[in-house]
Amino acid sequence: MLNSSTKSGRRRAVFGAVTAAACLVGLSLAGTAPASAADRVDYGGSVPAWATSANDTGAAAADKTVEGEIFLPLRDAAGAAALAAAVSAPTSPTYKQFLTPDQWIAKYSPTKATSDAVVSLLTAAGASITAVPDSRQYVVFRASVAQVDSLFGTQLHSYSIAGATLIAPSTAPSLPASIAGSVSAVSIDQGRTLNHPDLVRPDETPASDQRQSKIAVPDATPAIVTPCSNYYGQYTVTAPAAYGQTQFPTANCGYTPRQIRSAYGLSQNVNTGAGQTVAVIDAYASPTIREDVNTYAAQLGEASLAGNLLTQVVPDPSEFTDEDLCAGPANWQGEQTLDIEAIHGVAPQAKLLYVGATNCDAGIDVAMSKILDKKLSNIVSNSYGNVGEAVSADLVRGEENLFTQAAGEGIGLYFSSGDNGDEVAALGYASPDYSASSPLVTSVGGTSVAIDKNGALLFETGWGSTGAQIVSTNGKLSYTQALPGTFRFGAGGGVSALFAAPAYQKGVVPASLAQGHRVSPDVAAIADPYTGFLIGMRPITDDATLATGPFEKESIGGTSLASPVFAGQMALIQQATGTTIGFANPLLYAVDKSNPSVFRDVVPSATPKALVFTSPSTGITRLITLDTDTSLKTAKGYDDVTGIGSIDVNKAIASGAIK
Repeated sequence: MLNSSTKSGRRRAVFGAVTAAACLVGLSLAGTAPASAADRVDYGGSVPAWATSANDTGAAAADKTVEGEIFLPLRDAAGAAALAAAVSAPTSPTYKQFLTPDQWIAKYSPTKATSDAVVSLLTAAGASITAVPDSRQYVVFRASVAQVDSLFGTQLHSYSIAGATLIAPSTAPSLPASIAGSVSAVSIDQGRTLNHPDLVRPDETPASDQRQSKIAVPDATPAIVTPCSNYYGQYTVTAPAAYGQTQFPTANCGYTPRQIRSAYGLSQNVNTGAGQTVAVIDAYASPTIREDVNTYAAQLGEASLAGNLLTQVVPDPSEFTDEDLCAGPANWQGEQTLDIEAIHGVAPQAKLLYVGATNCDAGIDVAMSKILDKKLSNIVSNSYGNVGEAVSADLVRGEENLFTQAAGEGIGLYFSSGDNGDEVAALGYASPDYSASSPLVTSVGGTSVAIDKNGALLFETGWGSTGAQIVSTNGKLSYTQALPGTFRFGAGGGVSALFAAPAYQKGVVPASLAQGHRVSPDVAAIADPYTGFLIGMRPITDDATLATGPFEKESIGGTSLASPVFAGQMALIQQATGTTIGFANPLLYAVDKSNPSVFRDVVPSATPKALVFTSPSTGITRLITLDTDTSLKTAKGYDDVTGIGSIDVNKAIASGAIK
């Protein structure tokens, strides 16, 4: 197993709800706040809701360097939104009449003069410019706290949030009125450094337990010896009676690519992904990714990354920033490995493009723009997310413009929906995770998958795992708590507080659930770490030197698995149909109405499904009950755990519905 030095990165924080946002579905993103004085304009939307006096630990050190991002307004933002909607809707006369990046930039991007004016303002204030994308939608900079305070007429403070210390403006930043017309949004807080990979390990301590320091003390010896199974039901063990039985399968060792393809009915000779490119965005970069994938493939009898199947656009390690805030390269290495090996496993001849970010903050935007501004791929998998929608309104404003560009160019963005259910434990209220909650991306939820010894799919149910500890007292087994136990992990989703219901969800998402708002996820794929995916890598043992240890394999899961699996499936559909799908949601929901058999409707099991898992690190044995995801529930038809369901690639191709 991989050693515990690979941090989980699942830090959480208590935030308030963002009150402003939006996109082409209806809520306004226009304009800035009124001028605070005749010569200044406030940007109140850049103060995050968690920057409160209760969390304030005082002014940030004046000489500390921080990252900031200034977003520039699109020319004809309404026209850009209308284009994104029209080219993505199957009923539109201009369906799939995508613009090239050069066309989109020429028509909608801020002018070079506008971008140059912002750059001049920042450099005059002593800031260093980190990035200006070809689309000129934003300028990323780094500056000292003192320089930021002076330029923006505010004071940056440090805020203590659930064990993390983050910097944010204590009052609304402002800019001179002479430049404010060239700036639509300002982001100078560190909230987005809580961006985390949406992956989990079966042995991992859930985020809620980490926050509350409720790590259980292990038994001297496990209550039950539970060898992991190579397929569902390979091994069974006797446990205390639950759900009318005493025999339960053990947790999975990690399915191989061959098993995933078999369960989803994919032929390695037919469903190859040849001619397609799938891009992956994560922070930092694994120094051994190509070597790791090829070692993994050789050990499992899979196709290697021959020729130019993997291309990387990555920063030099000397350019990595904010590693402490972002949990470091070792944490993100597991994510990158999972993404690449999962896509390669589903679509073994598809080209893979990995674009690494310099950090988990504005660096993510820079990585995204490298793809969008050259259309390096039309499928992009993003297995990371924020804690709920607790991000500043100004940041959302800038992000939605990037997503609008992607849709207008025919680029499908796939985001993992999250791994902590409704986020109540972190936030105190239910919320889907942003960016997956954006109406301009496809949010991928999660399922638990049972595959038998012949590679057949036994069942697929919603991913939500609760655990009840099993102990042995004088030779008698019992549970320490009422079933199903304590929530551990589960697919994110729910009703957005930011976005109105997009047209494509109407008539599919129950009105009683949506209440006029966007609901996520949209679709689902395998995610449960207890029925997870086997990955292999040489783990980073030192973030400073990027030194690695010997090659190791482990089982892993999370919607970080679901997103690349679904992205790989879409590559297979594009290969077979000879088409570019682009932003997929309007098409997927339309197909769900006209050809519902294309999706496997993930519904609750008549009898609860459960398995037994013993933690190698703590010795704790638990009965894991599946499909128990906080307040989110699977249901017939659309639900907020699995969306419209898990796609059947062969039916999608045979029906001709997805084209």
